[in-house]
Amino acid sequence: MQHIAKKNYRSKGFTLIELIMAIAMSVIVMLGVGIALVDSHRGWQRTYDRSYCDVMTDGYVARRMFDATVREASSEVCLLDVAGRWIEVYLYANDSSTEVDRYARFYYQPAGENEAKGYLNLQYGNWNPDSPYPRDVVGTQRVCSNVSFCVFRKAGYSVSMILTLDNGSQNVVVTSSSVMHSQ
Repeated sequence: MQHIAKKNYRSKGFTLIELIMAIAMSVIVMLGVGIALVDSHRGWQRTYDRSYCDVMTDGYVARRMFDATVREASSEVCLLDVAGRWIEVYLYANDSSTEVDRYARFYYQPAGENEAKGYLNLQYGNWNPDSPYPRDVVGTQRVCSNVSFCVFRKAGYSVSMILTLDNGSQNVVVTSSSVMHSQ
């Protein structure tokens, strides 16, 4: 008997099982990367929204404006509402002024009838204590909106503001303290 040698022919390429396994592993890797990218984007968007939302920018503006105004104020006199709803500081018009001749009043304006939140406003103008009407209002500026709570305090030459801003999705508490120092 003659032995016929079997030749082992291996076809070039992948078997169907190998191809299905490669595709399945690729799909799993791509899904993992896609999920990671989507989650990363959502996290970035939440952080961005928290950092640049209206209450954050309003809080920053309120703090800067309050600090700048109070630092320019004369330490001679400062009026404070008993409940802490407003504070009035007095300023010099320029470096050569010898008398206090301007005023600035920060005040909390509660929400109106059709409004959800209140406002922090700054009223400023000329000050003449010898006049029957010492305050000559030059203007009023809305510092920020979405104010749900605001209180002012004074201790010595230091004045502080505690401001709570709430836009419905975020709540931010802004605390600022400055020293009146112009003499």
